[in-house]
Amino acid sequence: MLIRKTQTAAIVALMAAGTLAVFAQDAFTPPENPQDAIAMREALMKENGGVLRGAANLTGAEAVAAAQTLLDNYTQMPALFPEGSEGGDALPAIWENWEAFTAIIETGRAGAEAALAGAEAGDATAYAAGIQAVMGTCGQCHQQFRS
Repeated sequence: MLIRKTQTAAIVALMAAGTLAVFAQDAFTPPENPQDAIAMREALMKENGGVLRGAANLTGAEAVAAAQTLLDNYTQMPALFPEGSEGGDALPAIWENWEAFTAIIETGRAGAEAALAGAEAGDATAYAAGIQAVMGTCGQCHQQFRS
């Protein structure tokens, strides 16, 4: 009986997390002008850095929340680099090599997705591997596309 209650509670928690994720993604509004794009992407990158600094030590709901934040951010990232938003730390190489830039973002998004799946399943190894994948894309992108 205890196992059935635990399974039911886990299913309810996952459904709630999925619902929250849908609403969080719906809340994203793309930038209206280049200055907003620069400010939004700089804030997003700082948030990612903050999440990643402590992500390796997280478990349970905290790991799920961290991975969900990364997934949301990587999903929104391409919209934060519209044509004409050159500036800040972003090099013109982003727009000159858009496919390479978005491929790195996609790899990060996939890593965040894997980290989220691992965190939701309580699989610390899968969560850590996903976080490592995300961290790798940060360095890769900064080397090529950040001043």
